[in-house]
Amino acid sequence: MDSSNGHALGQPFSVWIRCVSCTVRCVHRVLPGLTWRLGGRRMSKKLTKFQIVLDRGTLLYLPGQVLSGRVLLETQGNTAVLGLHFHVLGECTVHVPKARRRDRSYDKENYIDFRMKLLDDFDNKPILLSPGIHCFPFKLGLPVSLPSTFLGRHGWVQYYCKSSLQETSGITHKNQQVFIVLNPIDLNLEVPILSSPLEVNVDHRVGVGVIGGTIRCNVGLNKRAYVPGESILLTGEVYNRSNVTVKLLKYALIETVQYFVHGKLVHQERRELDAIVRDKIKSGSRDVLQHGHLPVPPLPPTNLLGCHLIKVQYSVCVLVEPNLMERQEAIRIPITLGTYPFRRDDENLQEWVDNYVQYPAALPVSRGTPFEVLH
Repeated sequence: MDSSNGHALGQPFSVWIRCVSCTVRCVHRVLPGLTWRLGGRRMSKKLTKFQIVLDRGTLLYLPGQVLSGRVLLETQGNTAVLGLHFHVLGECTVHVPKARRRDRSYDKENYIDFRMKLLDDFDNKPILLSPGIHCFPFKLGLPVSLPSTFLGRHGWVQYYCKSSLQETSGITHKNQQVFIVLNPIDLNLEVPILSSPLEVNVDHRVGVGVIGGTIRCNVGLNKRAYVPGESILLTGEVYNRSNVTVKLLKYALIETVQYFVHGKLVHQERRELDAIVRDKIKSGSRDVLQHGHLPVPPLPPTNLLGCHLIKVQYSVCVLVEPNLMERQEAIRIPITLGTYPFRRDDENLQEWVDNYVQYPAALPVSRGTPFEVLH
């Protein structure tokens, strides 16, 4: 057991970062030895390595765990410095463009802003670093209410460590290291109704007058909450009682991202994550779906707990597209995406941990496809 947070070791079932092609900023990992130069000055050749190394190689942390590691410096000769500063930052930023090109809605909130000096000139005199490798350890307990890492088109939640080394010559070397936070949702601790099946019946009106009519939709889900890697099992029956042909019927898993600025909703995006497409339905006919599967891809948990500027929600939708009309949404069923799956009644805790609760083999940093905004 990992005593740092009271859960079993290796517990995050999955953690996923979203990075789309139009993201205005990208989280990046600085390569060992990479430094910057300021003011156009050349960097010192004495410094051959400047690196932030985290003790946890996966870079994945839960709220309340300890973030620890070290800053490594390697010098070839005696190097006079004024100090080594260290900064841990966690923040959410929202940038939404307005109609005018130069206008933007902007808001920001901080979750971590921790600064310390790993090396300081207490007597206001330069510190001489001898040739060799120098190690400066750090340790910080993460707050318990951190939202999960997230990257979206107009906003993001990011966590990273920064360090800066100032030489007496005026050159300042800077480096940073990203780390990932997952605020898990254990479905076993949510309301029990989420594990129950759900059936929805809706009469959806399409068109007007004699060319219109009603489309009756019946959709059933095997439960109301899932984790990445599971499949949404659904059944559906659509009865076209209108006078037009439904040229497209689709059962889709939809992600909705909402961005808030100063407490107001300023932008909303919806993305189709997976879908089951059915044949057209003539007037007076019906389509019956049995044993439908919608796989749940790697996704952050519902709602980004602890974040007040970005909301992430998921739903299963029935989309119908009658002839000569735009696609219309007939049913939207909200679902919850968690981190730890439901535990069976006959499954003990250790079996559940061994079978389902584990670190992923890899942490993807790209979802591959950009947002598709559904109207």
